[in-house]
Amino acid sequence: MGTMNKSGLSTVTHFVLLGFPGPWNIQIVLFSMILLVYMLTLTGNMAIICAVRWDYRLRTPMYMLLANFSFLEIWYVTCTVPNMLVNVLSKTKTISFAGCFTQSYFFFSLGTTECFCLSVMAYDRYLAICHPLHYPTIMTSQLCGVLMCLCWLIGFLGHSIPIFFISQLPFCGPNVIDHFLCDVDPLMSLSCAPTAIIEHGFYSVRSLIIIITILYILGSYALVLRAVLLVPSSAGRRKAFSTCGSHLVVVSLFYGCIIVMYVSPKSGSSVTMHKIITLIYSVVTPALNPFIYSLRNKDMKFALRHVFCKMEIFRTS
Repeated sequence: MGTMNKSGLSTVTHFVLLGFPGPWNIQIVLFSMILLVYMLTLTGNMAIICAVRWDYRLRTPMYMLLANFSFLEIWYVTCTVPNMLVNVLSKTKTISFAGCFTQSYFFFSLGTTECFCLSVMAYDRYLAICHPLHYPTIMTSQLCGVLMCLCWLIGFLGHSIPIFFISQLPFCGPNVIDHFLCDVDPLMSLSCAPTAIIEHGFYSVRSLIIIITILYILGSYALVLRAVLLVPSSAGRRKAFSTCGSHLVVVSLFYGCIIVMYVSPKSGSSVTMHKIITLIYSVVTPALNPFIYSLRNKDMKFALRHVFCKMEIFRTS
């Protein structure tokens, strides 16, 4: 489980991720379901990226942001799901000390990047609907690129220092994490040193990011709603609602889960419930996003049909 340090305490060199314990046949079913959802996530999000890349009509800021979001979702699930699949079928279910903190860093950094990407997408819809005449001159491809880069930069810088300090805590044992990924809360509970200051610091940063971005998104859509209700024609209102509806569904799914997990006061909810909520927003939601975004968008549906036709031709040739 570990080695001895100078003070004579056992130092943890790896952790055990319990995941969803159960009989072998249940593990096989769980493995199959997670693998299926993972493959759907990769296929759906790659299809959106290819559609935006290949269809010149989709080379607009709105679809560029959507392609960036799909790229983010691919990495978001990939930082946890492959290891989860290995652990489901493994008897030891171990992950190295460095591997655990690397996974934790990428999981929270990509999650933070997603919060800011959703905010930028809300800003794009606000400009398009509330300031349609100025939209082409404000939301240029250059500004869109800068905003996307800032989302990634802030996301990956924001958690680098907190995760580093958590990784420097002494871990003397036990080393069992009752989760399927290296979440920060169960990790800090395993430390054999007081973690109150680091815990409060990490919790404050995490809550601040979630609250600021969700308030910004809600504020943007309040202004969008007001502008849409002033549109005289019902067809115009339907079109405006259609372009925003998909984004609001994705925002609701993502933020609904993370607010329950990370912002609401700690309650007596079970560890199993926490694992299920984490599974929904980190594995299931990224698989649903391509369907949500393409379901009511004629241009995206046409482009996706074109992508899958190309893939079929390539496969049969």
